[in-house]
Amino acid sequence: MAAPETSTAAVPTLYTNNTLRNAFGGVLSFFILLLIGVLAFSIRLFSVIKYESVIHEFDPYFNYRVTQFLTKKGIYEFWNWFDDRTWYPLGRVIGGTVYPGLTLTAGTIWWLLNSLNIPLSVETVCVFTAPIFSAFASWATYLLTKEVKGAGAGLTAAVLLAMVPSYISRSVAGSYDNEAVAIFALIFTFYLYLKTLNTGSLFYATLNSLAYFYMVCSWGGYTFIINLIPMHVLLCIVTGRYSSRLYIAYAPLVVLGTLLAALVPVVGFNAVMTSEHFASFLVFIIIHVVAFVYHIKGILSPKMFKVAVTLVVTVGLAVCCAVIAVLIALVASSPTKGWSGRSLSLLDPTYASKYIPIIASVSEHQPPTWPSYFMDINVLAFLVPAGIIACFLPLSDASSFIVLYIATSVYFSGVMVRLMLVLAPAACITSGIALSEAFDVLTGSIKFQLPGVTSNAEVDAGETSSDTSEAQTDEVKAEKPDDTSKNRPSKKSKKKERELAENPPAKATAKAKAKAEKKRLLALPLEASVISLLLLVVLGAFYVVHSVWAAAEAYSAPSIVLTTRSRDGLHVFDDFREAYAWLSHNTDVNDKVASWWDYGYQTTAMANRTVIVDNNTWNNTHIATVGTAMSSPERAAWEIFHSLDVKYVLVVFGGLIGYPSDDINKFLWMVRIGGGVFPHIKEPDYLRDGQYRIDSQATPTMLNCLMYKLSYYRFVETDGKAYDRVRRTEIGKKYFKLTHFEEVFTTHHWMVRIYKLKPLKNRIRGKAKKSKSKTSSTSSSKRSGTKKKNPWL
Repeated sequence: MAAPETSTAAVPTLYTNNTLRNAFGGVLSFFILLLIGVLAFSIRLFSVIKYESVIHEFDPYFNYRVTQFLTKKGIYEFWNWFDDRTWYPLGRVIGGTVYPGLTLTAGTIWWLLNSLNIPLSVETVCVFTAPIFSAFASWATYLLTKEVKGAGAGLTAAVLLAMVPSYISRSVAGSYDNEAVAIFALIFTFYLYLKTLNTGSLFYATLNSLAYFYMVCSWGGYTFIINLIPMHVLLCIVTGRYSSRLYIAYAPLVVLGTLLAALVPVVGFNAVMTSEHFASFLVFIIIHVVAFVYHIKGILSPKMFKVAVTLVVTVGLAVCCAVIAVLIALVASSPTKGWSGRSLSLLDPTYASKYIPIIASVSEHQPPTWPSYFMDINVLAFLVPAGIIACFLPLSDASSFIVLYIATSVYFSGVMVRLMLVLAPAACITSGIALSEAFDVLTGSIKFQLPGVTSNAEVDAGETSSDTSEAQTDEVKAEKPDDTSKNRPSKKSKKKERELAENPPAKATAKAKAKAEKKRLLALPLEASVISLLLLVVLGAFYVVHSVWAAAEAYSAPSIVLTTRSRDGLHVFDDFREAYAWLSHNTDVNDKVASWWDYGYQTTAMANRTVIVDNNTWNNTHIATVGTAMSSPERAAWEIFHSLDVKYVLVVFGGLIGYPSDDINKFLWMVRIGGGVFPHIKEPDYLRDGQYRIDSQATPTMLNCLMYKLSYYRFVETDGKAYDRVRRTEIGKKYFKLTHFEEVFTTHHWMVRIYKLKPLKNRIRGKAKKSKSKTSSTSSSKRSGTKKKNPWL
């Protein structure tokens, strides 16, 4: 019993420095993480400081309106809400067509704050939800990276994610969109998967399924998770890295995660019926076959094992073939082969432009340019390759997942600029690993060569002997869990303890010397190490400056309030809210407003008026009808809008102030979408020699369409020349009158123009008066037999 007593007694002395160091490191890491959370939150507040606390963009207004309904009516009314103010006359079932994660999260925060007598408005909670969850996402990044390469890499990755411009663009204060909480759910799900993979804990596997469920509730991008994890599992199986931990990490996720995903109304049976989920089921069968093979290998003799493997593989292949046949039959029965339009556009970048122009018309669905990468991830683009290399030194199950994650996210971000948001966490993780490894090497080289640092071998020897003592102590604790007060160290054991501390074992000393020699050989020259370290610091400073600039200038402005600087100072364009306020105060509550689908959510939320189409884009025919009306001559457009019970038409025009995202620039997409359903609308009719023009060379079809007339009506009165500052040319048709529409409101800077449909009954009344006067003449008998003409002809 003397040896265990000596080892146990030696632990406090040998581990005093390490224990203090670990405790100090843990406390320091905690405060650094706290500061990272504050940084992630505060850097996203420029929009509130520079402008005001307001909801941004288009989709967030719908989410805000839904959250308002949830907080007023309750959860049960929310699930059964039929919204008759959108997609008139069809309407929309909100509870069954929306991802409820964001709404339920903000509603829960509002309820908790009000329960604590903190009376914040729903709008305020919605504005600050994204910055709060950006802090959570930074902490989740720390946990994920720590599972791969340790706490140092985790802290570096967390601070990089807190400032990465790509994530800031979708999480500034006021950006109340699904991605505000979905990126946190994505990273946290990956962390729990790797935690389960490293520990083999069923507890973490269950938490992983719950995190996946929250991701499904939050964003349609959950399909990325349910395809990336099976790919990693299959990679581990193929490379011979299968283990029981891998099975525990994957199997519960597929079973429990799929069952939970099916509970979300917008997903439902799509969790088992669409092609996006089939890969997870196929890998689920494969991992069970592999698990069964490993199981029988341990209980059968080698000869019987070969026979059993042959049988299992045969049966497994038969089952896989049967499942594949069923999947092929299901896929073949679908026109899109079981894939959604957005998924097909990711797999085939040309698919949307060929078959679904409404998807291709969205700017965030376009491929990014090379400057976009530098703008959104900045210097991380150069650090990612180094991080990938570091993941292979050495390659583990966790690091292989990160490599697979960065590879797939790079591909998808190259197809669709919106998915730069998925690339950002992967780039931060790999860059954090690269920077952490580089700092370790450089600081180690400097420390090794500094004058006076001569005790490296002794320190390493102490650490090695401490490791040996720790192992022995663990064995003693496992064998004798009794009270240690009975086994107090004697004077003899204390003497041995001092001797062990002063004279480490020869084996440990030799190992430490070998380790020190290896460090000496790998150490870089002192000058090169210092210069490289300074360059990394400069690189980090450049990243910080760029990120702060992007947060303050590029991504802080809400699209509903525009600003520009000139010699006269700062100019604010608040035309959108001016137009919606006019609609709210000067039209009837039941009036219908037609516009392009981009402005549907804002019109419903801010003007409280019924719209024909909105940003949900679930009904292509309805959107094509509006596009056809905008592309048609005035009389035909009036008939289309009148059939939809439309009373007002709203168009956005930027020709006066130079606003490029107006309806004239979007007009060709209206033509393409309308022509996809109504063949009489042909794009070449609006082009002159293949060019889109609005000047004197524009085609007659273009000059006479409704969109042209509503945009440029009375435009010549502004400067006498009718010069369009966006298209940089004078318009072709300057003087014309409207016969079926009348202008009722134009905002201060002409950005939003609202027209009212002229009623048909007034024109009939005028015709009737003429016919009455004519019937009193002598020729009334001849005219009485004539056919009644259409009043619009």
